[in-house]
Amino acid sequence: MSPKQAPRTSGGGTSRFAGAFTPGRIAMIVIAVLTLVFIFENTREVKIRLLIPEVTMPLYGALLATAVLGAACGCYFVARRRK
Repeated sequence: MSPKQAPRTSGGGTSRFAGAFTPGRIAMIVIAVLTLVFIFENTREVKIRLLIPEVTMPLYGALLATAVLGAACGCYFVARRRK
């Protein structure tokens, strides 16, 4: 039997989650947690002006919206690079 076809046992076989936590995924989880901590530590009201309208909102809302827009832009460029 080849190693790829060998039956997996609970004693010494590979885990289902062995490939789930790669160094890249762990780094992204750490960055996401730090981003959320930073956002929720900054809860005071701020005035934000984008071109004409001026709005008052909690700073965490503006930071969260900026993080989501940045993630969307990053996903867009990664998807374009793969084509």
